[in-house]
Amino acid sequence: MELISPTDPQYFELSSSKPYDRHNYKIVSKIGESIVVDNWETAQVTWFEKGIFLSHIEVLDKKESKGFK
Repeated sequence: MELISPTDPQYFELSSSKPYDRHNYKIVSKIGESIVVDNWETAQVTWFEKGIFLSHIEVLDKKESKGFK
């Protein structure tokens, strides 16, 4: 497997290790039910625990957030 070189424009490095809170995540089931969570970690855990019952995750902007804390 060939990795992307650090000189390649597609190469990405972590820009900050501070908590990021710019989005909420709407988790939608295959039957149309949904819940909204306030962080990606919760959305990801929910997806892996209940993934066969889920349709998709929508990324929702938080109006009051400025991004990094």
